[in-house]
Amino acid sequence: MVDFTQETKVLHLEPTTVCNAKCPQCSREDSDLYNDNKNRNELTLEKCKNLFSKEFIQNLDKMFMCGVFGDPASTQEGLDIFRYFRECNPNIVLGMNTNGSIRGTKWWTELAEIFNQPRDYVVFSIDGLEDTNHIYRVGVNYEKVISNAKTFIDNGGSAHWDMLVFEHNEHQIDEAEKLARKMGFKWFRCKVSKRFKTRFVENLNPPNTFELPNISRVEKIDCLALKDKSLYVTASGRKLPCCWIGPYDYNADDYLQKLLKTENWKGLIDSWELKPHDVCSRTCGVGKKEKGSFENQWTREIHLG
Repeated sequence: MVDFTQETKVLHLEPTTVCNAKCPQCSREDSDLYNDNKNRNELTLEKCKNLFSKEFIQNLDKMFMCGVFGDPASTQEGLDIFRYFRECNPNIVLGMNTNGSIRGTKWWTELAEIFNQPRDYVVFSIDGLEDTNHIYRVGVNYEKVISNAKTFIDNGGSAHWDMLVFEHNEHQIDEAEKLARKMGFKWFRCKVSKRFKTRFVENLNPPNTFELPNISRVEKIDCLALKDKSLYVTASGRKLPCCWIGPYDYNADDYLQKLLKTENWKGLIDSWELKPHDVCSRTCGVGKKEKGSFENQWTREIHLG
């Protein structure tokens, strides 16, 4: 959890607030701010050049795009932004998370050409098979997802399949893993969302075969952003400690605003000893005997090759 200094090693960009999906537990569906793509914000190549100096980029180990409100594949100048980071830092790891149904063959071929280093990757969030993926990924065309993933993989891209497990798709985990292996995905991972605890959606139920991640009592904050020396930047150019704070920043309570005001978010870090904010407790809270949220979120994690 660092500012724009030589300490920053991982940069998380949310380059756009635009998304074609309407996932019912997504932050955009909880808010009128960006729902239906109103009040669009987006990072252009020029904005990125103004935000991030070449020296800053050269010191990074990794830059990845992942959305809180938007899908990075919707970004108009996304390919150019990735190219710019690679030009500034040939050794940087590039990554992206997407629902996979946006763009077509030409775009995904170009992305694979940019993502040409061994550790570059795209995470495709595919929550089941043709008859189930759309139940949560509302508005996403499954055939388009598979076509785009195949194009990316066939052109040398390293793809990961991440699957959110629900009651309606838990019976398809083995079949989805088999398909991922057949298509040439490098990783297959499943997880149960903690959002069932905070965002109830009618007719959307957690799986029966897996327990939800649970921390009975928070003993300390094991901050992933601080450990990774990462920085999260929104589509409006706002810099924040992490993406978990992103949804709360737009309607932040007085306490969170106060914690974020100090340089390098010292107030937020100091608060962990006495009164950590709820978002920190829920996301990075660790119990006396339990693992933290990021350690116990995966129900299955398999390297496919």
